[in-house]
Amino acid sequence: MRVFAHRGASGNYPENTLSAIRAALQADVDGIELDVQSCADDYAIVHDTWLDRTTNGTGKVNQTSLQEIQTLDAGNGEFIPNLQQVFDEIGHKSMINLELKHTFSLDKFVACIEQNIRQDTFAREQLIVSSFDHHQLVWLKQHMPWIKIGALTASIPLHYAEFAQRLHAYSIHIDKNFINHQFVDDAKQRGLKVFTYTVDKQQDIEDMRALGVDGIFSNFPCYAKMILSRS
Repeated sequence: MRVFAHRGASGNYPENTLSAIRAALQADVDGIELDVQSCADDYAIVHDTWLDRTTNGTGKVNQTSLQEIQTLDAGNGEFIPNLQQVFDEIGHKSMINLELKHTFSLDKFVACIEQNIRQDTFAREQLIVSSFDHHQLVWLKQHMPWIKIGALTASIPLHYAEFAQRLHAYSIHIDKNFINHQFVDDAKQRGLKVFTYTVDKQQDIEDMRALGVDGIFSNFPCYAKMILSRS
């Protein structure tokens, strides 16, 4: 079972920062999940929706200029990185899961990805883009047919994983509290990977392994890996 560091090793380091990414890489995680959205002037940066929760700023990221965002402290003197800084930091070392945090124009986002692939900053196979906005996932798949998309959900739909298959998704990312054997079996029969979020407690980690999910997102990736190393 794969372990993705949720917003980097965010249980011990400021989330969505380069220090959290570096700690996750040192833990030899399978992947790093990060939040991506555009700021007011349409630059892709890595942060959750609200500045107030993790920085000394206020308001929403998508209503704040890049210039102002660059002045903020994201915790322990860390800054809010942009997408390019994240790609440069991770390189070829880990899978990268970018979660789109709000609906925004994806043209610059796609251009940044394609440029970095051409420059071999990272490989296509490393990247997953996920979202609760399935319309954005359809748009991405139309413009980059090769891309792995992850369909986010916080429910068990009536037809289980059918919605993700219709999206031509690579994976389903589902809340750990809304999953069962039927959902996992249905997804796997449709050729989909199943990843669950956010899994930090020992019992939850062991329950996800018993369900046969393919991976978990955890704020404490070192701890999760330790639990999973026990046979």
